[in-house]
Amino acid sequence: MSGDRRIRVLIAKPGMDGHDRGAKVVARALRDAGMEVIYTGLRQTAEMIVNAAVQEDVDAIGLSVLSGAHMVYFRDVMTLLREQGAGDIIVFGGGIIPDQDLPTLKEIGVGRVFTPGASTQDAATYLKAAVQERWRHQGEA
Repeated sequence: MSGDRRIRVLIAKPGMDGHDRGAKVVARALRDAGMEVIYTGLRQTAEMIVNAAVQEDVDAIGLSVLSGAHMVYFRDVMTLLREQGAGDIIVFGGGIIPDQDLPTLKEIGVGRVFTPGASTQDAATYLKAAVQERWRHQGEA
């Protein structure tokens, strides 16, 4: 890996939820932490998110879900990533996600979920470590 390679993160708002303030706050914090951030905007389908992630060659996808449909969106994104041969892209998320759903999300491959009150610094720290591990597995670190 060259020393100037930047972590590339796609931040997405799946579904019909029109509230994206949290997603924008996270996107800005990750950018301020030195990452290249692509924000897809509101009302994205799982297919749109995965296609953008593959096209943009991102290291990670962050999903912001407030609608209560987080299990569907995370599962669909994880399935589509594997189908497209991009299952090594790190998927993390945030929003209104009940604690009892966290173990299932981890089982399907979601790296980390940041619930209300989590610090954006925690998200940046997590991503830096997770992406470094991804690059090591790819032989790029």
